Amino acid sequence: MTPIHFNTHIGKLEHLMGTHYLEIPAEVVQVLGGKFNVRLLVTVNNALTYQGGIVALGQGRGYITLTKQRLKELGLKEGSPATVTLTKDESQYGTPVPEELTELFRQDDEGKARFDQLKPGMQRYIIQHVAAVKSSQLRIDRSITLIENLKRLKVGQETFREILGLEERKL
Repeated sequence: MTPIHFNTHIGKLEHLMGTHYLEIPAEVVQVLGGKFNVRLLVTVNNALTYQGGIVALGQGRGYITLTKQRLKELGLKEGSPATVTLTKDESQYGTPVPEELTELFRQDDEGKARFDQLKPGMQRYIIQHVAAVKSSQLRIDRSITLIENLKRLKVGQETFREILGLEERKL
C-alpha cells in the first residue's frame, strides 16, 4: 500500500465518553478498499506514529481514535487541524506484544495454539489487556490468567468476559 496523505481535524464523540478522533474522509476510506477492517500505522503531523484501525463514522467516513495522551504529546485539541499519513500495518497482530506474553507463548505450546485460533480482534484484546499494566509481574500474572482461562473455553465461543475469568452476563 502506498502511503496515503490527507488533512483532517480532531473530532470528539460525546456518546463514547468524549473519545477524540481523527476523521477519515470518505474518499480516503474508498482508497483503502471501502472497508473498515484494515490495520494501519497512523502518523499525525509528522510527529507521532501509532497503530490503529478505522471505525465507521457514517456517510462513508471513518475515524481513528486519538488518546488524551497522544493529543497532549501533539499539542492538539478538539477542532485542531491535523495532517495524517496512513500506511498498512504489517505487524503480526496490529499492536506490540509485551515480552511477558511472548515468553509465555514460548513456554506454553497449547496456550499459543489456542491463542492462534482466535480472531484478530480478540487476539489484540488479550495483548492490549496484558500491556495495559506497568508492572512486569502484573503483565506475567495477566498473561497466565488470560491464557489459562482461554484454554478452558470452547473454540469459537469465547467472550472477553470469560477470558477475563468473569461469568457471562445474564439477560
